[in-house]
Amino acid sequence: MTAVSTRPLSTSADALLRFALRADATLTGFAGLLVAAFANPLATLTGLSPTTEYFLGAAFVVYGLVVFWLAALPSLRSVGIAICIANVLSTIVTLLIVLADAAPLTEAGLAATLATGVYTAFFACLQYVGVRRLRG
Repeated sequence: MTAVSTRPLSTSADALLRFALRADATLTGFAGLLVAAFANPLATLTGLSPTTEYFLGAAFVVYGLVVFWLAALPSLRSVGIAICIANVLSTIVTLLIVLADAAPLTEAGLAATLATGVYTAFFACLQYVGVRRLRG
């Protein structure tokens, strides 16, 4: 009888971080598909152009695919830190867009932008906790 020895995909220490990365990737990618599919109606609702909506949707899909791929890597510490920082920066950018009135947003567009900031802040916190758990 021969035993096959393979490394487990995750350990209990990295389970939260791996989950947080995959959840972020899945939800962001799915949101990107919806934004791209409904770019014209969303443009009317948010005040952005349809081209901007398509671009944002495509960027969300690409981000989701990249983060999902990165979440499968055996070592997650640097990945978790990088994605956490990216989410913090995204939160800051969304706040700056709203505070500086940098985009021609309607009230619904402002609400959607602020909701995006809350979403990225939530995942940054979750990923931060996941990275902290890696230390032991």
